[in-house]
Amino acid sequence: MLERLFKLKDHGTTPARELAAGVTTFLTMGYIIFVNPNILSVTGMDKGALITVTILASALGTVLAGLWANVPFAMAPGMGLNAFFAYTLVLGQGITWQTALGVVVVSGVLFFMLTLLGVRRYVIAAIPLEMRLAIAAGIGLFITFIGLQGLGLIVNNDAVLVGLGPLSRPVLLGLAGLVLIVVLELRKVRGAILIGIVFTTVLGILFQEVTLPGSVVGMPPGPAPILLKMDVMGALKWGLWGSVFSFMFVDLFDSVGTIVACSYEAGMVREDGRIERIDRVLEADAVATIAGALMGTSTTTTYIESGAGIAAGGRTGLANMATGVLFLVALFLTPLIGIVPGFATAPALIIVGVYMFRNVGDIEFRRLETGIPAFLTIILMPLTYSISMGLAFGFVAYIVAMMAVGKTREVHPFLWAIGWLSVLDIVLTGRG
Repeated sequence: MLERLFKLKDHGTTPARELAAGVTTFLTMGYIIFVNPNILSVTGMDKGALITVTILASALGTVLAGLWANVPFAMAPGMGLNAFFAYTLVLGQGITWQTALGVVVVSGVLFFMLTLLGVRRYVIAAIPLEMRLAIAAGIGLFITFIGLQGLGLIVNNDAVLVGLGPLSRPVLLGLAGLVLIVVLELRKVRGAILIGIVFTTVLGILFQEVTLPGSVVGMPPGPAPILLKMDVMGALKWGLWGSVFSFMFVDLFDSVGTIVACSYEAGMVREDGRIERIDRVLEADAVATIAGALMGTSTTTTYIESGAGIAAGGRTGLANMATGVLFLVALFLTPLIGIVPGFATAPALIIVGVYMFRNVGDIEFRRLETGIPAFLTIILMPLTYSISMGLAFGFVAYIVAMMAVGKTREVHPFLWAIGWLSVLDIVLTGRG
């Protein structure tokens, strides 16, 4: 049965190797179980329900990609996209989390339609490489900023906007966790982020900053407080379309970039450069996003941590089955997961931000017509506390710069449409 479903012999692998790869992937991305609920709960969403839904959405997306596309690419609510949901839409723009879930549903449906219609290749072609790299770097900087705030190391300062916070015990415990994660990452220890979160939580217990749960194992909290609570009609207001497109673009670029990187590592790229089954992976991604929003979480996307499983020998969807099962097992550890404090997950945000920022060196800043728009995209995401504003200013700046140097013809027609939408997004947001 396994051979028929996953064609293991054709991919030169074995069940044991696939299962080992699935476990490896889970260890490297399992931190999302702790981090996602902590981020989204700042919106007022029930944290217990978020833990359950995060696990279910991750298991569903991962299993779906494994069965539908037969690839070892795991999925979960995306880092950056969850920050966009919580800090830009809900806390920044003041909309309800129900409406924000509606925005995720609408963006997921559009993403799915673009994939089915084959339009995604035109969307990707419309955005210059430098801008795609800048988007990832900007989100990385934004996530790191949120992590530093969550840690308490960076706080509000009325004189200069932000400043160094007091070195309280939770801050010091979080810094200890950050140091451990950095050391483990440098030594290429699998599951470094997850180990760091657990280590910091244990320190919190020892120093009485964290209270032990009544039990370690138990039935998971029900998802009812957030299940099917999305407000799709509210999300269709004109002022939110910029956010809808931002979700869709970021998910598209994030997914495609991850799929390309993992496909090369897994040997899934043909001689002509085409990637096997990429359409099916993107379809699974879009369906998982819609399903996740219906359950009550932010956009689901393909995880670059899948590369760890591929490096361990994963080549088929069977690896995803193992990862998905481990997510489901985690459901019954929710009493333990629920005690993990913000200062334990903050270091994970900082390290993930570093990984998203590290390709910034590939941007050619000496070419100002691309360097200036890329820089504005990167810097304005954390400074405006909004991924969509960074995108909007970046796209507009790119079009203006290309016009200034007489390269208007190099601007893709689709990017002109994005530019006008970006202008409207800036104006509407500026006018409140």
